[in-house]
Amino acid sequence: MTEPMVAVGMLLVLILAIFLGFPVAFTLMALGVGVGYYAYYDAGRMWAAYNRAVEAGADGWTLAETWIGGFFNNRIFDLFVNQTYSTMSNDVLTSIPLFLFMGYIVERANVIDRLFSALYIASRRIPGSMAVAALITCTLFATASGIVGAVVTLMGLLALPSMLKARYDVRYATGVICAGGTLGILIPPSILLIVYAATSGVSVVRMYAAAMIPGFLLAGLYLLYVVSRAVLKPEIAPRPSKEDVGDHTFLQICWMMLVSFVPMAVLILSVLASILFGLATPSEAAAVGAAGGLVLAAAYGGLTWERLKESVYLTARASAMVCWLFVGSATFASIFAYLGGQQLVSDFVTGLDMSPLMFLIVAQIIIFILGWPLEWTEIIVIFIPIFLPLLPHFGIDPLFFGMLVAVNLQTAFLSPPMAMSAYYLKGVAPPQVQLTDIFRGMMPYMAIVILCMVVMYVFPQTVFWLPNLVYGR
Repeated sequence: MTEPMVAVGMLLVLILAIFLGFPVAFTLMALGVGVGYYAYYDAGRMWAAYNRAVEAGADGWTLAETWIGGFFNNRIFDLFVNQTYSTMSNDVLTSIPLFLFMGYIVERANVIDRLFSALYIASRRIPGSMAVAALITCTLFATASGIVGAVVTLMGLLALPSMLKARYDVRYATGVICAGGTLGILIPPSILLIVYAATSGVSVVRMYAAAMIPGFLLAGLYLLYVVSRAVLKPEIAPRPSKEDVGDHTFLQICWMMLVSFVPMAVLILSVLASILFGLATPSEAAAVGAAGGLVLAAAYGGLTWERLKESVYLTARASAMVCWLFVGSATFASIFAYLGGQQLVSDFVTGLDMSPLMFLIVAQIIIFILGWPLEWTEIIVIFIPIFLPLLPHFGIDPLFFGMLVAVNLQTAFLSPPMAMSAYYLKGVAPPQVQLTDIFRGMMPYMAIVILCMVVMYVFPQTVFWLPNLVYGR
């Protein structure tokens, strides 16, 4: 068996192990170290040391120590240690736990229910007002937290019962929550963009600038669809009566928005502005955001010792998962490339003589399919490095490719049968809400995601205009 075939076997075993449910990070490390030991194995050096000890008349204990030392005298262990240190000291990744902590603490700040109520009252004259309020709340909360499961679950507990009580169509109501909850992995400060930047070597600030227009374009398309459906079919989103929303003056609505919408919006915008305008690094801005989240939670009476302890625990758990994924992926990728696997893939793809458009379509279809069984972290850390070396051949900017991937991965949470948003929502939805209804409600949003990707390809300035304006070419 040739070394490139061993590399391909590595990849197949990894995919099989993932489908069988083995922990991805530890599977990557085990395969990397195990196959790496074979790749770097030098039997002659180990036995030469052992024979020298025998010739010197060493005792049995010394011979055992010599053999064990020779067994571990393999470059794979040096590689594993170096990859672990490089990952843990990566300046880009230090912002991840801080952004995660900001999201978890904001989630517990008791601001989301007030925000949803204020937006519902403020938008009461718009068709589908409760769905509009839910979508805007999802977008803002998802941007602040970036944690899809938390956003969908919380909005499922808060907004879905209210919409069903207002006689909203089940598919219409569940679809808007599932779609809105996924926007946090696209709109900055997105953890996905940080992970992609660390994987690809693209600047985080350029990634954030590039994601602004596509992110809000997608949110705007969602909003346009929600209002249009309510206009075309008013029966799926009945207009609220005065008894439902109460009688509020303009000043009262402004005050409600001031105390609910403005604080979170200011927190998010201050973090983003400090990054985009070069006032702070992503890690420094994340630290400010985490501190702001604590202040926000305290101001709304949501900062308790138990909530703080839970936020720290969840942050540590999620950060450890991401970092160990990076360690395992870096070790696996190094051995995969050393054995010639990357070159084999590159030769195969370039030999197909595809156009850049065809390559992008094939790559995005593969990522779309991978989104069924895998989390976005696993796709970015494991499989995106296989595509990255091919981008120069097709003349594709890794920044543009990353934006397409980020938008495409919205579908990972919306595409049956493994749409995690649907399962998050089903777990907290009333019993009469069926999983099939949630799936059907999400289908139009998948079409909107594809439309957004087409717009990005036809008009690439949607990606490049802002980073080029702020940072130059």
